[in-house]
Amino acid sequence: MPSPSNDTPDVLDVLVVGAGLSGIGAAWYLQRRCPGKRYAILEARDAIGGTWDLFRYPGVRSDSDMYTLGYAFQPWTAGKAIADGPSIRNYIRDTARNNGIERHIRFRHKVVAAAWSSQDACWTVQAEHDGAAVTIRTRFLTMCSGYYSYEEAYRPAFEGEDRYQGRIVQPQFWPQDLDYRGKQVVVVGSGATAVTLVPAMAEQAAHVTMLQRSPTYVVTRPSEYGFARRFRRWLPEPAAYWATRWRVIAESMLLYRVARSKPELVKQKIVAMAQHQLGKDFDVGTHFTPDYKPWDQRVCVVPDGDLFKAIRQKRASVVTDHIERFTETGILLKSGRELAADVVVLATGLKLKVLGGVAVTVDGKPFRAGEAMSYKGMMLSDLPNCVMTFGYTNASWTLKADLTAAYVCRLLRYMDRKGVAIAVPRRQAGVEPEPFLDFTSGYVQRAKSELPQQGSRRPWQVYQNYLQDMLTIRYGRIADGVMHFSAVKTEQEGALP
Repeated sequence: MPSPSNDTPDVLDVLVVGAGLSGIGAAWYLQRRCPGKRYAILEARDAIGGTWDLFRYPGVRSDSDMYTLGYAFQPWTAGKAIADGPSIRNYIRDTARNNGIERHIRFRHKVVAAAWSSQDACWTVQAEHDGAAVTIRTRFLTMCSGYYSYEEAYRPAFEGEDRYQGRIVQPQFWPQDLDYRGKQVVVVGSGATAVTLVPAMAEQAAHVTMLQRSPTYVVTRPSEYGFARRFRRWLPEPAAYWATRWRVIAESMLLYRVARSKPELVKQKIVAMAQHQLGKDFDVGTHFTPDYKPWDQRVCVVPDGDLFKAIRQKRASVVTDHIERFTETGILLKSGRELAADVVVLATGLKLKVLGGVAVTVDGKPFRAGEAMSYKGMMLSDLPNCVMTFGYTNASWTLKADLTAAYVCRLLRYMDRKGVAIAVPRRQAGVEPEPFLDFTSGYVQRAKSELPQQGSRRPWQVYQNYLQDMLTIRYGRIADGVMHFSAVKTEQEGALP
């Protein structure tokens, strides 16, 4: 739909940045629970869907089940729990269209700066729209722009690339004209993207090799859940959805807890499952046995064991080694082995970007997320009237996004009742900083200085636990003594009782 290019003369109540999974969910909650609020969504691209519109590489799919990656308010009715990218994209678009959210979206509006004024209790947001500058003012800002850069992926440089005669591509910027049929393909990486690409490309390529520096935990899950089918037979559709959703939530929380409390036992189980899939002669010790504990990095899911199947059928293989350099016809490894490659796919990871890379100022002073502390995993210390949506690393992103969107509505209604205009969490004395994400993954470690911190005690802790967050976010007190409220800027902002 066309996007207006003129400045908005009036002040919005809420401005949502991003029209992906989180942004559309945030809009639904605003419409349902704060129906009197004027809001708009700014989307930098020209389509709804966020990640699921951007990623177009072969086989792109969720690595979380759709009963929890889907919205709490919009049941996922398709049969497959592990869904492909186009199906997820259509699900998000249908949600926006069916709920009248689409008309609130201003496409091709890239937010570049946001300035908060305590005197005015207002954000002034600068965006670029088709080469023109656009200014929008809003009382509350909801950042639903995800956690990684859409413009840039992590792209290590390798010696000899200039000599290589084949083609090098990145999954995030997949070239639609790439023809890999009957060709030798090397996928560099071992994360969720790599384990998705390998079996998908192996359907048409002559052979696909997954080249990894170190192994990743890979587990098989069914693409369709038998218990979900049974629930649909026994129960009305809404009840079946909720029964399935809560079974998956409970099961995933239990498995995560066991993995963290008994990591060696879980490690043995995961490796044994891989051995069973690949046969007793396959070297899982080298290729599927990481040297870290389960959930120190994200565990990769392969629906119906498609990666293992491709390896069993000799359409794909795994090599664990380091790249020495590129040659004219492939990749030379440190072991001395050379991999022939017509196409090299660098599935080497994402580049994290906090607050969408927006230049934020508070009363004229630059605000740096890396120096702030995360409040309930949603707001940042000393950043007024702003919520940052950041999902789980050990469960579906949308579980936390739904809680965050509902909290925004709780907070806005509370502010209306109390007649206040500013809400800002203030860091308490004695709260020790800790890493925002307890993850050893490369993309997290590379962005440690950009990520906010979490604190040593509540409400500054970032729980990777849906039930714990539900109690804290959905039922916890808004005026908890840490969140400070005021009508305008004062010398001493006091917390409301």
